[in-house]
Amino acid sequence: MKKSINLVSGNILSTLFKLAVPILGTSFIQMAYNMVDMIWVGRIGSNAVAAVGTAGFFTWFGTSLVFISKIGAEIGVAQSIGKKNDKEKNKFIYNSLFINIIIAIIYTIILLIFRKSFIDFFKLGDLEIVNMSINFLVIVSIGMIFSFLNPLFTGIFNASGSSKIPFLINTIGLVFNIVFDPILIFGLFGFPKLGVEGAAIATVSAQAIVTIIFIISFVKNGYNLSLKNKKYLDKEVCFKICKLGIPTALQNCGFAFFAMIIGRIVASWGPVAIAVQKVGSQIEAISWMTAEGFATALTAFVGQNYGANKWDRILKGYKATMIMACTIGIFSTILFVFFGESIFSIFIPEEEAILSGAIYLKILGYSQLFMCIEITTSGAFSGFGDTVTPSWVSIILTGFRIPIAIFLSSILALGINGVWWSISGTSIVKGILLLILFIFMIIIPNRKKFQNAIDK
Repeated sequence: MKKSINLVSGNILSTLFKLAVPILGTSFIQMAYNMVDMIWVGRIGSNAVAAVGTAGFFTWFGTSLVFISKIGAEIGVAQSIGKKNDKEKNKFIYNSLFINIIIAIIYTIILLIFRKSFIDFFKLGDLEIVNMSINFLVIVSIGMIFSFLNPLFTGIFNASGSSKIPFLINTIGLVFNIVFDPILIFGLFGFPKLGVEGAAIATVSAQAIVTIIFIISFVKNGYNLSLKNKKYLDKEVCFKICKLGIPTALQNCGFAFFAMIIGRIVASWGPVAIAVQKVGSQIEAISWMTAEGFATALTAFVGQNYGANKWDRILKGYKATMIMACTIGIFSTILFVFFGESIFSIFIPEEEAILSGAIYLKILGYSQLFMCIEITTSGAFSGFGDTVTPSWVSIILTGFRIPIAIFLSSILALGINGVWWSISGTSIVKGILLLILFIFMIIIPNRKKFQNAIDK
């Protein structure tokens, strides 16, 4: 692709930084979509935030399914470029698009058919919140295809070393969303006042624009996006993409599912508690989305150098990325623990929500460093083509949040704070465990290859 960064030669820190910065920017843009919605919806009240947050679980679950095609494409494209095999690279691109579109269509149909049952699962207990949540879910479901395609296009460009392109394209979508969110929510400049439905329409419209620009960029880079191109469609490649992507997809789907269960537990404390969790998780995304950005860059870097058999660059790249990610984790801990109240007040101007939100951020703040370690190390595992190990670690320990939350909140009578401690505590354990596994499964078994490469 045009303007791609050479990941298999040159200064490692500089190369990673050039690749990672646009990816981080893209990650923040994706996070900003939700944060912009929450900031404006928060001005309507806690009920509106609870409605959007509840429906958001299902868009979150949908984006988890994207990982089936996205991770397979990222790893396959990166390793193919390292091998200098253009035919294999094209096969990964076209087959991942085919898988992505099929899954998006199926998931959209499921959401539209079972929308009421899905929202009723949370037992919100307020008809107004339920109706707002269903209406929001219907609109975002109609635009789900765009939410599937955009991360995949982004992943393909990133794996190719062209991370600036998705950053610029996603920026255009964010600007559109920032402008039209308040206009459609509050009915400015002659537009009707649509409330939470306006937030959904603004977001879907922005995502649609991003998809169109991505398609234009792909065509300009010499790709024919017609699914009738049978030259590249290949069952074996589809199977390999699924084999690489399904573990990570299961990890993220499991994370979303367990979050839904936690959300149901939280709902028993009322709309304010729901709003605190929804807004708090968006604020916390500052650190985990940043770590995801570093992890994505590391996946591409490790993948290309693994394909090129450059083991010294792999080890140095992992160390450099880990240092950057840990710096973000420490900064986030300081920010959340000491300035949580000021941060939360930006989103919901209600005293009870602000005080509860500050406690949420303080408790979650203690786990930020370990969460960054976990996410970054997962990216390194993926670069080697191992998506299973980080997935089972995440699924098992995230699943443990449910019984721990029940135990701490009810049996030990910590209340809603017990739920927050279950999330923070398991994040700490995941970070430590995954780092240990990486050392014993990757570093030690390949120490001769690392050493030989360094000696050269």
